[in-house]
Order: sequence, then C-alpha cells, then structure tokens
Amino acid sequence: MKRLVLLGGGHAQIHVLTELAKQPLAGWDVHLVSPYRRLIYSGMLPGWIAGHYPIEACAIRLDQLAENAGLTFHETAGQRLDLEQRALHCSDGSALHFDALSIDTGPVADLQGLSIRSAQALPVRPIERFIAAWPTLVGRIKGHGRRFDLVILGAGAAGVELAFAVQRRAGIEGWAHLVITLVGSEALPLSGMPLRTRNTAARLLAQRGIRWLGSRRASQIEDALIAFEDGEPLPCDACLISTGTAAPAWPAAAGLATDERGFIRVGPTLQSLSHASVFAAGDVAAYAEARPKSGVYAVRAGPVLADNLRAHCEGRTLREWTPQARALYLISTGDCHALATWGRWSWSGRWMWRWKDHIDRQFMRRFGTQA
Repeated sequence: MKRLVLLGGGHAQIHVLTELAKQPLAGWDVHLVSPYRRLIYSGMLPGWIAGHYPIEACAIRLDQLAENAGLTFHETAGQRLDLEQRALHCSDGSALHFDALSIDTGPVADLQGLSIRSAQALPVRPIERFIAAWPTLVGRIKGHGRRFDLVILGAGAAGVELAFAVQRRAGIEGWAHLVITLVGSEALPLSGMPLRTRNTAARLLAQRGIRWLGSRRASQIEDALIAFEDGEPLPCDACLISTGTAAPAWPAAAGLATDERGFIRVGPTLQSLSHASVFAAGDVAAYAEARPKSGVYAVRAGPVLADNLRAHCEGRTLREWTPQARALYLISTGDCHALATWGRWSWSGRWMWRWKDHIDRQFMRRFGTQA
C-alpha cells in the first residue's frame, strides 16, 4: 500500500482532512504529522486576547479530524526530509517513508537581524507557545505594583491587532499601570495597506492610549532594554515579537526548490517545482504568482490542495490555480471595531467587526471540531 504523509495541520491542510473524511483515498495509507493536536485559527487569536472568545472557540481539533478521516496522527514535528529515500524524519526519532507528501507547516517568526538575550521577549509564533506563555505574562502585569511597559515589535496586521487586543484586555482587567508601545520600521503602521487605513490605524492607536514608535528597526533585546539600528534604546518589562514571517531552514536543506527567502516554490498545481510528489500550500509555500503571507490565501488554497492530492494519488490530471490578485483584509481593533481593505479601498467601523466575526465563526463551524 502506498503512503501519503500530511506534514503540518495548517489552514490549507484542514481542507484535505475534511475531504478525506468524506471520501477515503483507496489504496493509500495516510498519516498526519503535527507537533500540536489542534490548530489555532490565527484570525481569532486577537479576539481571544481581547476577551471576545474562549480559546476553545478558536481551536480546530486536528486529532479529531484525523480520526474522522481514518488516518494515523503523529504528535511530533517534522525535522528533516530525505527526498532521495522519500523519508520524513521527526523530532521524536521516528521516520515516515512516503510516496506523496503534502506540506502545510506554516512559517516561523522572522528574527533575522535581531539578537535576543532576554527572558522577557516572547515571539507570537509558534502560536501554541505564545498561548502557553500568555498566562504568565498576565500574572506579571497583574502583580506589578508600578508602571509596566509592554512593547510590541512589528506593526503589520498581526502586531497592530495584538496591540489593540491587549489594550482592550487591560481596560477590562483594570491594568491602569500598563503602558503599551507599538514599534514599526516605517513611519506609519500597516505597511503595504492603503494610506487611509494606515492613517486611521495611527489615529486609533493614539485615541486608545497606545504609543506609536515608527521608523525604528530593533537590533537587540537584552534583559529589559531594546536597542535599535537608529535612535535611543527603549526600556521594557516585556516584549512581544510580531515581526513577520520567515521560512524554516529544512526545505532548502532537503533540496526542495525554494525562493530567495527559503519558501517552497510550487507551480499552479501546488506541486514542488523540483519534486512532483511533494505539494505545499499556506505560508510555507511560494506560489507561482507571488502573494502576501496571509491566512486568506492559505484558506483559498485548501480545496485545490485537497483535489490535486487526490488526483495525483489516483493518477488523474491536476487542476491549476491562480490565487486571487486582491484579498479582503479585516483587522480587528479591540473593542468590536475593525478596519477593512480591498485593494486600494478602505473602510472602518463596528459593522466591519460584525462582518469579521461572522466570517470567523462561519469558518470554525465548517470544521466543527473545536477543542
């Protein structure tokens, strides 16, 4: 019997799991490898921090999806690929041989150029580690008898949402001594988005009492001090790092075709450009037509990945997919309010939050396996 290995339980891979539950893959032994038993839906993580959702409402049970699909679940991380022997070596010491491989492990935190020598620095990725560490940070904030300086590095959508979410949580919990500073490398937050959206975000930060520090790029975090390439250092009691995404080292080390940043290059069928039996989707993939690293594109790639994996295993023709040129971005701002962009268009308001909340809840209902 041939073997299909699903490496990672990302936003695209869950579509594969649900389709396999509907129709098993005849003649194939299927395995799922993930270090975590659940997938935290990244679109709802700020809502959990802000107090809108319990963490269970933001989680999809990968082990349950695997059981529904009748496949074997391995709670471990893929560590090394041997493409010549077609073997995936895992962190628990096991090795899985495969005839076809689907990769959706997501990215890692982009820490390039940043030296971290501080126990107070906490990257937002991996998300499960952040979630595990969050109660300790909350305890430190609550137990602090004086001003507590929390710095968030990175002013993309994730960093901006995080700043607003923590600010709302502070209001609910009564953390009047908490001072939040959002640091970005450009003059305004939300790089790449319409100017109107960026200005609105900057104005809302000021209105909510969140300090904005732009045109700064951190070079080192040591103890309770953040050093920058230019400008005075910034003291902090804790630092959350949301500086974007980077590729893991193992795809390039294995010999997979990668782009200049190390992401796996795939064609329109989501097959690796160097190894036709290897597929990739989500943030770990570099699509034939470049797109931003966003959960929007990972979710849209899911049905194509599911169809093409089945077609490949059954010896049928694969279909090609071109990601949409523009995507809707909904950015929560903490208090049941959101910003929205579509290409050069920009909106904001409470109705945007209601739209985002509806989309997020609908996405979770589709998979129905909350932890």
